[in-house]
Amino acid sequence: MSLPIQLTFDELDTPLHETTFVVVDLETTGGSADTEAITEIGAVKVRGGEILGEFATLIDPGRSIPPYIVELTGITSAMLIGAPRIERVLPGFLEFARGSVLVAHNAGFDTGFLKAAASRLDIAWPRFQVLCTVKLARRVLTRDEAPSVKLSALSTLFRSGTRPTHRALDDARATVDVLHGLIERVGNQGVHSYAELVDYLPAVSAGQRAKRGLAAHLPGTPGVYLFRGPSDEVLYVGTSNNLKRRVRNYFTGSETRGRMKEMVALATRVDHVECAHALEAGVRELRLLSAHIPPYNRRSKFPKKGWWITLTDEAFPRLSIVRAPAPNGLGPFSVRGDAAEAAALVAEFCRLRTCTRRLSRSVRHGDNCPATDVGGCPAALSGPLTADEYSEAPTQFLALVCGQDDAVLYSMRRRVDDLADKELYETAARLRDRIAITVDALRRMHRSAAVAAIAELVAARRTPDGGWELIVVRFGRLAGAAVAPRGVHPMPVVDAIAASAETVIPDTTPLRGAPPEEVALIASWLRTDGVRIVRTSSGYCSPARSAGSWESWCRTAKEAARQAGMEPAERSVRQEWSPRNDL
Repeated sequence: MSLPIQLTFDELDTPLHETTFVVVDLETTGGSADTEAITEIGAVKVRGGEILGEFATLIDPGRSIPPYIVELTGITSAMLIGAPRIERVLPGFLEFARGSVLVAHNAGFDTGFLKAAASRLDIAWPRFQVLCTVKLARRVLTRDEAPSVKLSALSTLFRSGTRPTHRALDDARATVDVLHGLIERVGNQGVHSYAELVDYLPAVSAGQRAKRGLAAHLPGTPGVYLFRGPSDEVLYVGTSNNLKRRVRNYFTGSETRGRMKEMVALATRVDHVECAHALEAGVRELRLLSAHIPPYNRRSKFPKKGWWITLTDEAFPRLSIVRAPAPNGLGPFSVRGDAAEAAALVAEFCRLRTCTRRLSRSVRHGDNCPATDVGGCPAALSGPLTADEYSEAPTQFLALVCGQDDAVLYSMRRRVDDLADKELYETAARLRDRIAITVDALRRMHRSAAVAAIAELVAARRTPDGGWELIVVRFGRLAGAAVAPRGVHPMPVVDAIAASAETVIPDTTPLRGAPPEEVALIASWLRTDGVRIVRTSSGYCSPARSAGSWESWCRTAKEAARQAGMEPAERSVRQEWSPRNDL
């Protein structure tokens, strides 16, 4: 027997008059789905105001009916002699309701009993879309018009042809009339599909609803949408796997943010860019945000505003925090304070100088530096150094940044352990958090740099329907994208998008000039399940000593920091932090 299935989004967007509803009502032996049982099911299947069928049966609950239930419903234990048990009834009801929107008055009660029965019978509960007429009535009707949303009160308000009697089929028939009355109330306010019906909120103005026509021309495909204002300026940029459905939600109340309502009030039209798949949409969104800097977006508008740590160009190099990425730099950091913390930490453990005097190659560093415990340079710990002797420190920094040596990270971790052994738990926790910031930036940079180093990478990922999402990446930028539908051989499509892909000219920075957020998005996509590397111009790999092997350590450190206020510092610091290779 085929079971009911969840409606697809396309089905949910069909007009209400084409949507099939199954309105159900139950009678039970009590109020708890965990301990009580169903005694009667009544259901009516309707579409477009026409009754397609009815389902009604008494059910033997396997127990006597409490007197107060008999008084309420009129159903006695004698009436249930010979009635079928729930195990015979439930499969038939689920078949009756297959593919429909399930409707009930106080739906949580009815679906709760049905789900509990399915669970006891080991029947998988279908993921029905459920509509509660109590909740809908509270949204649609004013308190003056409907002080009560009981079924009896609403059936009177909407002049139902059937009066509720606390019998399942009568109450289901009355609920059908209430449902139709509520739908009629919102139909002239631009609510024409099930998705719009459940999203209905009285706070949405008529003017906002009237603008739903701005979404009429949009396709139901992945892409980027741009709301434009009175002067054709871009107000907001977003992305979705279904452009029409997402944009239409701005006019039906799904979007509750105040600034979005303000944006919609200003909007005069909606442009769109169709994309092959979600990754291309995400990349194009980032590029459009950078190009237009829309006022109602809050993220990703300034991709070049990160902070980088780099070495100065002098005889005794030191670390400097800059805006522009530099060869062999570390970053980007979104907050300058994090970059400063990381720079101070790396300088301390690499023994890089922190004094700001410019030194010529002929002098020695450390001759005039005070001890570190009174503010001297970390480099002064080794005593006065010539430029050649000092060069070991910047070399160690470069090896760390390039992923050739992570000995510095182990030194940092040992310091945390030493502080914990001395019971200086608060100090150890602060150092741990600083290390986590630094290691996380290194890890993200190494992962992105591995993608950005490849002149051309072609990858594919299976789609749910058996096709392939295809991408061409050149030096960390998405240069081409397509989908090979099921039944179409993907390799000719790969050859076509590779031949027409964007030409990318790299620079010498760690990410080869690619925007950090774009290459990070691509790197994350490449790590998802089902991705296959079709071909690359060179190997796709990270250096053996990159910070990728510290991913689990970073996770543990962040979790420890999050729980720092919920447990003693000793327990927070003393955790198993041995890094492992997660690449």
